[in-house]
Amino acid sequence: MNNGILRRTGTDFTEPLRRFFEGDLDTWLRTEEYKENGTLVIKAEVPGIDPDKDVDITMTGDQLRITVRHEEKTEHTGKEGYRSEFRYGTFSRAVTVPAGADQTAIKATYIDGILEVRVPLPEQDPAERRKIPISRA
Repeated sequence: MNNGILRRTGTDFTEPLRRFFEGDLDTWLRTEEYKENGTLVIKAEVPGIDPDKDVDITMTGDQLRITVRHEEKTEHTGKEGYRSEFRYGTFSRAVTVPAGADQTAIKATYIDGILEVRVPLPEQDPAERRKIPISRA
């Protein structure tokens, strides 16, 4: 499905939804989360941005929110003429930070298009763990 078809039908799709229908998922905020040495690590692939201007990382309660604004401009000149295209949008992810995490010690870095956020996790006492039994009906 192309953008022309979406516009001809009179349907007013938002930019992210249009990109989804057209199969253009390259601009979605891709993240991964894992625990490493007592730290929750969140990585987001966000190439081509200025982290000082385009990224907001906020904590509200136990929610860590990463918001990235992305703009891309392409220009093509060829036999058929000149064409320019703009793509822009704001994408975000929210991650629940475990209770007891030191929110004042959260660190973020941006290297080679990868945003990495590290959240120190509290020490967990093995005595606090308990196995949950599974019952069968």
